[in-house]
Amino acid sequence: MHPILTGKKGIVTGALDENSIAWKVAEKARAAGAEILLTNAPVALRMGPVKSLAEKLNAELVPADLTNLEDIEKLYSVAKERFGKVDFLLHSIGMSPNVRKKRPYTDLNYTWLQQTYDVSAVSFHKMMQTALKMDLMNEWGSIVALSYVAAQRAFAGYNDMTDAKALLESIARTFGQFFAKSHKVRVNTVSQSPTPTTAGTGVSGFEAMFNFAEAMSPLGNATADECADFVIILFSDYTRKVTMQNLFHDGGFSSVGVTEEVLKAFESYNKQG
Repeated sequence: MHPILTGKKGIVTGALDENSIAWKVAEKARAAGAEILLTNAPVALRMGPVKSLAEKLNAELVPADLTNLEDIEKLYSVAKERFGKVDFLLHSIGMSPNVRKKRPYTDLNYTWLQQTYDVSAVSFHKMMQTALKMDLMNEWGSIVALSYVAAQRAFAGYNDMTDAKALLESIARTFGQFFAKSHKVRVNTVSQSPTPTTAGTGVSGFEAMFNFAEAMSPLGNATADECADFVIILFSDYTRKVTMQNLFHDGGFSSVGVTEEVLKAFESYNKQG
């Protein structure tokens, strides 16, 4: 890893285990020369091995419910005490009770839907609004959230997370205007390939979605490790004028109508039928 983040400091949310993109971002940010602070919800810290990651990276680990403004303020106060200001933030959290409990999209529990929105999207707004009010970000800093192509397309099984990701991307565009003008901070989302993380594999039919995306992507699915590399570039000074974008990191999936492999698979299926 090139030391392109030397001297930079940042906060990484959502690192749960070695399969998570946030975990790999934290490792690569440290390898690229940055100092980091890790955070996740208290329940996630009890369930996952993130404490070992914090020890490995010599990073402070701060429990925080990022839907709670007081927790965000406490998190940022710790960051300011340790770093002064920070240069990057990663939003890598998402959760849907409707998905977990297999409620179909046409029969949503609306209380759970509000939880989906709050955790998966509104928390991003809360993080940025609080960062702006507390003057947390250095000029030319970078804020990144992880998204998915289901924000633009209907995907069976992704349920109300499709709406949450659409809201997440909209928040990035809208808040990105204000952060750019006030602090020259850029805000982007990364639309990643289906990735076998703890959250990803909880989606109904994930394996089929993963295999379909692999067949549809000219370069194949992007791995969590490759996504982390891309996020590090977005944190670096090499992308200082990239903001308010949803950036597809999906091996070309988002630009393909149909591939020869998929056509052949359907032809074979039809012949068998």
